[in-house]
Amino acid sequence: MSTATFASLGLAPALADACARAGFDAPSPIQVEAIPSLLRGADLLGLAPTGSGKTAAFVLPLLQRLLAGPQRAFRRVRVLVLVPTRELAAQVGEVFARLGASAARPLKVDVVHGGVSINPQMMRLRGGADIVVATPGRLLDLLDHNALRLDSVETLVLDEADRLLDLGFAAERDRILAALPARRQNLLFSATFPADVQALADALLHEPVRVEAASQVEAIPEIEHRTIAVDDGRRTELLRHLLLRQDKGQRALVFVATRRGTEHVAHKLTGRGVGAAALHGELSQSQRTRVLQDLRDGAISVVVTTDLAARGIDVPGLDLVVNYDLPRSAADYVHRVGRTARAGARGAAISFVGAASEAHMRLIEKQHGLRLAREQVPGFEPVEVAPPVRADAGTGGIKGRRPSKKDKLRAAAADAAVGKPAGGGVPGGED
Repeated sequence: MSTATFASLGLAPALADACARAGFDAPSPIQVEAIPSLLRGADLLGLAPTGSGKTAAFVLPLLQRLLAGPQRAFRRVRVLVLVPTRELAAQVGEVFARLGASAARPLKVDVVHGGVSINPQMMRLRGGADIVVATPGRLLDLLDHNALRLDSVETLVLDEADRLLDLGFAAERDRILAALPARRQNLLFSATFPADVQALADALLHEPVRVEAASQVEAIPEIEHRTIAVDDGRRTELLRHLLLRQDKGQRALVFVATRRGTEHVAHKLTGRGVGAAALHGELSQSQRTRVLQDLRDGAISVVVTTDLAARGIDVPGLDLVVNYDLPRSAADYVHRVGRTARAGARGAAISFVGAASEAHMRLIEKQHGLRLAREQVPGFEPVEVAPPVRADAGTGGIKGRRPSKKDKLRAAAADAAVGKPAGGGVPGGED
């Protein structure tokens, strides 16, 4: 067991005290490995499971380096943190604010994202900012309005870097990189890092330190992983059955493939006595914030969501994650289930597996070193069998991170054939 303290990692007494006030008893493994390297100014690739303290692993050394530098009459952006979702932007900004609150001189942290008016953000940036936490789309809007400049950025952080490096963010990412100075520190943090984005990371990082905490889901003993065999048409009924058996006050996050699907499942649950609400990218930011606050406050017990909530959502005491639909990308399984069992708590992850999704579940198990027995719940025993696989079917895009045009057309045709609402699969980038 490590005997490291925040002070022994090289942090100033004021920041070590801030950690104690924030309830950090001792540095986590990713913090022990990352903080000294970041204080030296090294590029870094940090791989660590969600909930392991990776945000504080970069926030603390960056705060110290900014506070050690000269105070300027006019603030220029020195640290830029890019994140894929609005919720994650808000949470990262909160960590910066909380850990830097008692600094000898205040640092200005600005959080910018879409879903809200751009005008107040432009007004706040008139006096400059030391640190900007942003989603890519809104950052580009602000650059287009000349509301800020990035030519003084000393450190770029990509949080949930695998999302930001995939093709869905390519155009936005390249425009932002072009606005940054060539000489800077680059930090990439994520719980997963698929091989298909490794080349982009290699091009971005210069002689990086690689820090890797246990990132496989089987290395997180606090999560109980289960799979339940059930026919697709009975999943909502089974979900209600399982949720009503939970202890009062327990909270659950249910992942559904499409935005319209979240509304449908949440409506069915609410009509059958389960307090539930849908969360997806078509809601306004105020609606999204309200749904999450209702879950935290106990006004509802279930949020039915797309993969929007697979990253950047921190709900203390979240007891259960349900994969109503399996994640399209096997790598995203770890992000979904990582919403529970955070900060040493225990939690459960249940995946519904039908005849048609059995092969994909085996792929997820293989990637994450799992082998789970298929449970059957009395009264919900499956009767469907897997459809035959055509010789020319290929993979159907199952492993891909985003559906191709052909995938979307096939899905729309299949939905129309069975009377289901068509909808997008994996959500795209945020503004």
